[in-house]
Amino acid sequence: MENTNLKMRRFYGSGIPGVNPEEFKGAFIVIEGADGSGRSTQIARLRDWLELGGFAVEITGLSRSDLVAEDLEKAKQGHTLLPTTLSLYYATDFADRLENKVFPALKSGFVVLADRYIYSLMARAIVRGVDSEWIKEVYGIALVPDAVFYLDVPPTVLAERNFRKNFTLDYWESGMDIRQSGDMYECFIRYQRQIQKTFKILQKVYDFGIINGNRTPAVIQQELQVKIKSLLNIP
Repeated sequence: MENTNLKMRRFYGSGIPGVNPEEFKGAFIVIEGADGSGRSTQIARLRDWLELGGFAVEITGLSRSDLVAEDLEKAKQGHTLLPTTLSLYYATDFADRLENKVFPALKSGFVVLADRYIYSLMARAIVRGVDSEWIKEVYGIALVPDAVFYLDVPPTVLAERNFRKNFTLDYWESGMDIRQSGDMYECFIRYQRQIQKTFKILQKVYDFGIINGNRTPAVIQQELQVKIKSLLNIP
């Protein structure tokens, strides 16, 4: 895929040795947001829309590495991971997916849709007290996406959606490891507010788009498609 609207290929930092980003012909699009923000729904709809338009699509997301995803999920079940250890686990998962999923797909001209990227990982780490400069350096291996869209949804709405879907709240997505209250719901609201505040700071640094995620999926999808049509030169 040749497209002049795509960004000049570069890494945020030193990148991965031996990888030439100029070889990547595909487009790299990231959808960010908390659990319950509608990321998965929007990515599934984007995939169907793009494939109907003749694009080859690859989807990737957090904790999907063949190398460490299973071990990471097992480690999280013990609720004992400290912030730095958790960050390094996620960084290992990220690096493996980047090298073995994202790069080959981009090299082959695919549109890669990422269900969250380094921004969620950095926000989670920073809220947990990890040094912000250190975590930015860790993710210096990351490729700069062509577009990033953050689905912004109020924490109370996120909680309602998670209860409706899972009948409970997730331990880690509630920040229970750094709990500021004994009540999980209250922890969830406080933690998600901190995450959103950190995302607003990251947005100024990484210049990604913020989309109102508190609307119907169809309306959000329409806005995303308009933005992506411009990116990919779709009539």
